[in-house]
Amino acid sequence: MRLLLAIILNTGLLWLLWRWVRREQQAPGVGPLLLPILVLKLTITLLTVMLLTEDARYFHYWGRALTEQLWATPAAWVGTLLGDEFHAAGQQLIYHGYSNTFFLIKVLSALNLGSLGSVWLNAVYLSVFCLVGCWQLVRKVPKLFPDTLALAVPVAFLLWPTVLYWTSGITKESVLVGALAWLTALVLGWLYGQQPVRVWSVVGGIVLMVVGFKMRYFFAVLLFAALLGLALIRVGEQLGVRQRGVQVALVVLLLCGGGWVLSEVNSIFRFNRFSSQLLRNYYGMLDQSRHKPHIEYDHLAPTWQSVATNAPAAAINTLLRPWPWESTQWNYLAVSLENVVLLTLLLTAAVAVWRGRGGRLPFALVLVLAIYCLGLAVLLGLTTPNLGTLSRYRTVLLPFLLLLLLQNEYVRRVLR
Repeated sequence: MRLLLAIILNTGLLWLLWRWVRREQQAPGVGPLLLPILVLKLTITLLTVMLLTEDARYFHYWGRALTEQLWATPAAWVGTLLGDEFHAAGQQLIYHGYSNTFFLIKVLSALNLGSLGSVWLNAVYLSVFCLVGCWQLVRKVPKLFPDTLALAVPVAFLLWPTVLYWTSGITKESVLVGALAWLTALVLGWLYGQQPVRVWSVVGGIVLMVVGFKMRYFFAVLLFAALLGLALIRVGEQLGVRQRGVQVALVVLLLCGGGWVLSEVNSIFRFNRFSSQLLRNYYGMLDQSRHKPHIEYDHLAPTWQSVATNAPAAAINTLLRPWPWESTQWNYLAVSLENVVLLTLLLTAAVAVWRGRGGRLPFALVLVLAIYCLGLAVLLGLTTPNLGTLSRYRTVLLPFLLLLLLQNEYVRRVLR
């Protein structure tokens, strides 16, 4: 029974993937890139399985335990999916609140129906999901904004080294980046492509929002706010409000008002809850990172003044640390060399904007994505003092930042 179900599921998935690849290869400009990127993605996925992290082993172990519960007592498995606890066969797993770890374990327990508990197949499923999600944006941006460079999006979301590595295999980033990229493509199609808002697309958008929220709710909520701000600006443009100063004011008003509303709706969004969690994460990880490359802030406290004072350094640390001289270990050295390229892109983009050659994306889209990237950079820099962990967490931020940095005229000449 299990083998027959797995054969049916994998046959169906392979057929869908084959049809999708054949169709997407015809996409103008970017279509020929799909098959090489797919092969590269699967190759990196195999590498991640060979170098399986302790986190991935943990997810895999408990995912199989939940799958056994599914086969033994399906009703209890459904209860586990809807709750925060797992109890079966003398084992138990208890989480409280918004645990992205438990959510990923639940996802793997369902994927095991097709993979029969194979680590490699589960890694392929998540990698392909991420590729399909990011490809929606690869297809959408050149279509909606034909004056932009088509190669910028695949480089940013699928080919940038650390993004490619950390969004391949059994990682939270594979699910999160794929879901957020797909959601962004969907919203851009509604706002700039005059695409009808069909029921299936709304349902798909809601599912992607839920997945993003479950994986890392602060990351997702920041992007939701950015996309909502973009929608507000687009409505204003339809009413004739096109002044950039007014658009900036609308986004700031939305962020401030939305933050207040969320804090009233749910306590997890209140500043005191946020700041206490921030310090708990920071000092907890700092104690474990004393003998590794790490970040330390002077007098970090749960106050607005302290957070605002340390915010610029936190953003810089997120984007540019580790420096090449901070460690001789190959993984830190690789990231530091990537940071040199990132610094070059940041300086190039700054010069290009100064000279009026910043790119051809709409101002409103650049505005909301820049605010999203800056806000997430500050959040990551303040909560993640371990530089190794920070370089992984910023995988969600980098594609959106690179999408902006690769648009200016100087980079266009190189990418062409």
